[in-house]
Amino acid sequence: MLSTAATSGNPPTADSVEERIIDAALVQFERVGVRKTTIEDIARAADVDRATVYRRIGSRDDVVNAAFEREVRRLLADLSEIPARHDTFDAIVADVFTTVIIRWRTHPLVERLLTLEADRILPQLTVDGASFFLLSVTASTEVLRKALADNRFPDIPDLAARMEVACRVVHSLILQPVGTIDTSDERALAEFARTYVVPILTR
Repeated sequence: MLSTAATSGNPPTADSVEERIIDAALVQFERVGVRKTTIEDIARAADVDRATVYRRIGSRDDVVNAAFEREVRRLLADLSEIPARHDTFDAIVADVFTTVIIRWRTHPLVERLLTLEADRILPQLTVDGASFFLLSVTASTEVLRKALADNRFPDIPDLAARMEVACRVVHSLILQPVGTIDTSDERALAEFARTYVVPILTR
């Protein structure tokens, strides 16, 4: 099947090709898992050749990393829209916290990999996940810093350090949701955020 860009006579841009490869890869990963997906599978689903996948993104592991990075950036873009929906800093924090955890807990690829291929995803989220974690801390800090300024809330000078602590809590709750404190649904997560995360950021 030819892509729209191909049939229109205009060559696809690098971004559109890479997006198509990542979209195709996510479908394959969710369908059969990363381990059973080949570069050939991804190329076929994206309507490109193998060389294009290697040239644009790289190996299968590079495609996995690119997919996760894109999903992180999409989530961060959504988080930037949250402050406008609330009048208090506590409500903004609770919404950001809840949105992040629910998004990752219910992401089809993350769910599948944590269930069937934990040995593959856990390094991406732990020992090999420094770039994603630092990106999350930096971007989340900017979201809240802008919310403080836009709403004239009291400044938090060490917000970045506090945000890193909060992100480590989020990281733990995604990887191990079971505990004595209820964080099983949106209501419980919001209550957890108001009780434990807001004080980390404000006191």
